[in-house]
Formats: sequence, C-alpha cells, structure tokens
Amino acid sequence: MTPRLYEHDIFLEHRTPSGHPERADRLRSLAIALQHPNFEKLDRKQAPQASEDGVLLAHPESHLRAVMREIPEEDEINQIEADTYVGPKSLTAALTGIGAAMAAVDDVLSRKVDNAFVAARPPGHHAEKEKAMGFCLFNNAAIAARHAQKAHGVERVAIVDWDVHHGNGTQDIFWDDPSVLFCSTHQMPLYPWTGAKDETGKTGNIVNAPLSPDTGSEYFREAFKSRVLPALENFRPDFIIISAGFDAHHRDPLAQINLVGEDFDWATGRLMEIAGKYAGDRVVSLLEGGYDLEGLAESAGMHICRLMKG
Repeated sequence: MTPRLYEHDIFLEHRTPSGHPERADRLRSLAIALQHPNFEKLDRKQAPQASEDGVLLAHPESHLRAVMREIPEEDEINQIEADTYVGPKSLTAALTGIGAAMAAVDDVLSRKVDNAFVAARPPGHHAEKEKAMGFCLFNNAAIAARHAQKAHGVERVAIVDWDVHHGNGTQDIFWDDPSVLFCSTHQMPLYPWTGAKDETGKTGNIVNAPLSPDTGSEYFREAFKSRVLPALENFRPDFIIISAGFDAHHRDPLAQINLVGEDFDWATGRLMEIAGKYAGDRVVSLLEGGYDLEGLAESAGMHICRLMKG
C-alpha cells in the first residue's frame, strides 16, 4: 500500500514570532525523517492551493474576510488572538493546506491511492466556525469532511483527533450534525479547556475521551478501545479523517501525556482496521500539533509507515 504525501514549501513561509512552538522547523524535521529509505515508495505531491470557496465549506464568509483583514502586506507579523499569528504568506499557506486536504480526499475517494497524509501548517482543529484560535485559521479536517460529502456523496464521515489538545473547532462545527462523528482523545485539563465526556453533541455524534495529566500509553490505548473504537463500530463510517497531532508524545513541551511513537503506530493500525471493515480502506490524515521536533519526527514517521503497510 503506497500512501500519498502532500507537501509544499509555502508551508514554511507561514510566519510566527521567534520562540513560538508552531514554527517552520516542525515541517523541516519531518522532511528530514522522511528521507529515510523506509519512505522511498512514498508518493509525494505538491499541494495545490484551494480557492476561497474551499474555506466556505466549513466557515461563513465573514470569518474568511476577518482573517484576510489580518494579513499584513509587508514583512510583518500580526497577532490575531493570544496564540495565533499571521504573516504576509499565511493566507496562501492556509489555502494551500486546504487545497491539499481537498486533493487528498479526491485522490482517496477516487481510488487513485488508498490513503494520504497532508504535511501542512498552520494546523486547523482549533478553528471554530467563526473564530481563529490556537494557532489555527481554518479547520482543515472539517473542510475535508464537507468536501467528501459535497463532491463525492459520502454519507458518514468520522473524524478522529488524537492531538493532545481537544479539537474544539471541529466539535463546534459538527455539534449538531449526525452525518459526522467526531472522536477526540486529549489531555484534560488543558487548553482549550473543552472536551469533557458529557460534551456529546445534539445527536450524540461527539465522543470525547479525556486523559489525565501524566498518564501514558496504557490510558491512551484504553480510552481508544473503550470509547473511540466502539463509537466507530456503531457509526460504520464511509470515510475516516485523522486529525493527527503528535503533541501527546512524552517529549512535547506543551502537555503532560507520555506517549511514544509506537502508540501512534498502534492507533493508526486500529483506525485502518475500521476503515477496512466499513470504509473501503479510505483514510486521509492531516497534520495538527506536535512541538518537540524529535518527538514529532518519530511519531509522524511511524504513523506514515503504518499507513504504508496497510
């Protein structure tokens, strides 16, 4: 099984202040890891840029215009909110990340490839319907899900988010939509201070599996087995999207969950089993967080290796 990797140099040009954890070096470290011979058969594609209409699949035009107004014309960095910044190329980078997510959906659903991984920044899962936050401008996973439904007629999309921070934006967008199942494992308490078990959505389509600080592999895998996998079995998705954050790695500076690369390999394998059972093996994975360079490279590399093995 050969997955497709979407990448583009524009993602390196989304600028954040010096010392900010969401930095271009994240993708540089992943690119170095993917030079290993294990990845020789990885099908690499340059990410296309989406039109502004791509944003509107999951966000109102007012949100798009609000972000566009924040983009500086010259070599500056603007602060949108507490943690979220934009530079002159940030809108282009974000639209290219959306274009990559949409192209990955097209490739997988048209059977050009079995699965795909999008190595883009800025990430997306904190972006709510009408709010940019938590390093995120637009919600790539939500847009990918809507594109799968609108362009390909997919009925049931599952989004599984294992970033250490709760995907509040994805939850917000699909809160009352029974056609999308959103499952999240995340540390709690931790930013963005959402994701309790009793946050289930209007139709029970939200499944949160919070993890206590300083827990590790055993608790993560148990949460996956007891909450995420049964929800997926019950939902029987036609298509699976992974919000693949790697900041639950024990080296990461922004949280206190102690996972190792093998945990992400294991979780990937479990989701691929569900995809093989219900979704024709169709999986698209989108990079979210991961702020220790070594931890990110190790974990994302093992995730992509598992996608390649099938």
